[in-house]
Amino acid sequence: MHNSLNPPLHTQTSKLMPKWFNTAGPCKADIHYMLSPLARLPNLDRLIEQQGYFVIHAPRQTGKTTAMLALAQQLTASEQYTAVMVSAEVGAAFPHDPGVAENAMLGSWRENAEDYLPWELHPPEWSPAEPGQRIQSALRAWAKISPRPLVLFIDEIDALQDETLISVLRQLRSGYPKRPQRFPHSLALIGVRDVRDYKIASGGSNRLNTSSPFNIKIKSLTLSNFTAKEVAQLYEQHTSETGQVFEREAVQRAFDLTQGQPWLVNALAKEIVEVILPDPQQVITVDHIEQAKEILIQRQDTLFGI
Repeated sequence: MHNSLNPPLHTQTSKLMPKWFNTAGPCKADIHYMLSPLARLPNLDRLIEQQGYFVIHAPRQTGKTTAMLALAQQLTASEQYTAVMVSAEVGAAFPHDPGVAENAMLGSWRENAEDYLPWELHPPEWSPAEPGQRIQSALRAWAKISPRPLVLFIDEIDALQDETLISVLRQLRSGYPKRPQRFPHSLALIGVRDVRDYKIASGGSNRLNTSSPFNIKIKSLTLSNFTAKEVAQLYEQHTSETGQVFEREAVQRAFDLTQGQPWLVNALAKEIVEVILPDPQQVITVDHIEQAKEILIQRQDTLFGI
């Protein structure tokens, strides 16, 4: 038994866990400074209630994955939906072999479901199906057995190309009329492009140039950059956590340099608080913002629009 004066080690660690500015992958609320990801994508709940299939597109490192992971967890926690985020990225290695790509994706999707959902919401064993039909067959079986309406967010969809991309989109379109009892109640495709700009090798064009074969989408949404107020709110979280203050002029300069691009906003602050000025008793000024900017440019992490 644990003595009440000596709580378990994991409890002690969680109380002392510091937070950081994140520049690598989705944010985790317990260790990263972050703004509410869902505030940047309002009214998604309405699209889901309408059994909508929709597209979310924005440049990389803008918070798409963070937002949709949070939404999936929120929807599942509400006990109204079976909601999970999966990725199409593992299928990208097989642009001309839809059957192999489907198997790779379905294996990855099962792992995500088992990692993020309670066991009673896990998908059934995937039944054998012909290449080009496996995604539709699997989602049909899952929707039929799920005790709640199934909501699926497919990340990195535009990593797929050519026959594999077309096959997946057509399967989703084919299953769409059967929702919600025999196909996902709601579904989102998430990537850096809108659906008409997905890359294919077809004739003289390398893009779909049409919403078909995913003309079932109810809406295309994108994530905007942080506003100046939101940059200030993010940096204020660090001040509240550590006592280290960002001068108002420094926050404004950070916004001017980054125009609120989330990765850049975090990268500037991370360089300052971890490398340039790790002592939380020292105030962060415009000069420190400029110094961090020069380091990022020299490191070629990014290009500032200046």
